[in-house]
Amino acid sequence: MTRVVIIGGGPGGYEAALVAAQLGADVTVVDRDGLGGACVLTDCVPSKTMIATSVRMNSVTDATKLGIEIGCDPDDQEDGVRVDLSTVNARVKRLAQAQSADTAARVAKEGVRVVQGTARMVDPRIVAVGDERIPADVVLLATGAHPRELPTARPDGDRILTWRQLYDLTELPERLIVVGSGVTGVEFANAYQALGAQVTLVSSRDRVLPTQDQDAAEVLEGVFRRRGMSVLANSRAEAVENTGDGVRVRLADGGVLEGTHCLMTVGMIPNTDRLGLEESGIRLDKGGFVEVDRVSRTSVPNVYAAGDCTGVNMLASVAAMQGRIAMWHALGEAVSPLRQSAVAATVFTNPELSSVGVTEAEVRAGEVDARSVTLPLDTNPRAKMHGTKDGFVKLFCRRHTGIVMGGVVVSPRASEMITAVSVAVQQRLTVDDLAHTFAVYPSLSGSVTEAARSLMRGSPD
Repeated sequence: MTRVVIIGGGPGGYEAALVAAQLGADVTVVDRDGLGGACVLTDCVPSKTMIATSVRMNSVTDATKLGIEIGCDPDDQEDGVRVDLSTVNARVKRLAQAQSADTAARVAKEGVRVVQGTARMVDPRIVAVGDERIPADVVLLATGAHPRELPTARPDGDRILTWRQLYDLTELPERLIVVGSGVTGVEFANAYQALGAQVTLVSSRDRVLPTQDQDAAEVLEGVFRRRGMSVLANSRAEAVENTGDGVRVRLADGGVLEGTHCLMTVGMIPNTDRLGLEESGIRLDKGGFVEVDRVSRTSVPNVYAAGDCTGVNMLASVAAMQGRIAMWHALGEAVSPLRQSAVAATVFTNPELSSVGVTEAEVRAGEVDARSVTLPLDTNPRAKMHGTKDGFVKLFCRRHTGIVMGGVVVSPRASEMITAVSVAVQQRLTVDDLAHTFAVYPSLSGSVTEAARSLMRGSPD
């Protein structure tokens, strides 16, 4: 029986454990914080739970547009809808723990042994946990990553915070400064603004979400500004000071921002220190991430890696797939290498931004020979019924064959709508295939099939 030792119990680790157990391996997971890892306990599950509350808040505050009277004077801010943050955060923590418990129960049901503690590789075939030495034929590293900290803006858990410290707050930050306009920063800025905080978003680039579709980012930034968020472009935070009853953020241009709290979202650092990796011959890149190939192998034949510690598209879905691929490959199953071009991703703002496949930037640069179409969401009948005006559906197809190559959706529930495009990309369907697929009428997803019809038979961009 093949002995598999997995270091880390997040999506990359526990999904790999399930696959290995089902294939008959003797599986041990070494976990430090709880099954589900940071994804379940401090990152993805908690943040999306809180964001769900903020989306409901937006729905309530926008209800008057649909003829719904809340029972108070909408111009009287003191009599409006308010959020009890302590109740929100208690629910967030409760759901995170419940999800972790469900994951642990599922892993236990498959006969996986879970060892609580911090692991270290003695060599490629022995993993140490305290005084215990666990022999391994296959090792999977799934140790994740943690928030990057700036020396001049050390989080203190009081006024200067990482996103993992937000859920200990008992009161809503009155004036929140968010440093960093990537996915994490934008998601929290949008959520706290909806919950009632006055938010300032500090972006070091000329727009928010610089790695996302430009048209989509511009729509979201417009929504943020219209709802009252202050967005500072081309501004870099150099230092953050806790003043006792607030924070002072010093910018590179000499400007100073003052608020009650500051949220730092300036990247991730892989959890690869003090694991004995380099001593075991495992190569790390300059950022400390584990180098892997498309079947999750490291530079050591029997050692694999999955998830954020690899720096490969840091998403829970990618971590889980990397872990599965690693076990299928290690245990002799047929396996397809990871296709990053088929990975669907979502920015959980309101509206959401989802994308898959090729990008507009690649098409414009001539890297991909594709045609595209963009349909504004405000022409969709279901969107009109809900009073939704912001958003669009964008679809890309190969110029001559019509094969769907990617798409972008900005919409409520875009994370659900993108699945149709994702299936088309994965299965190499054509726009004709997608156009001939029934969509419910009226539905937001009808815009996906409508976009496909616009691209049939060589229709112009």
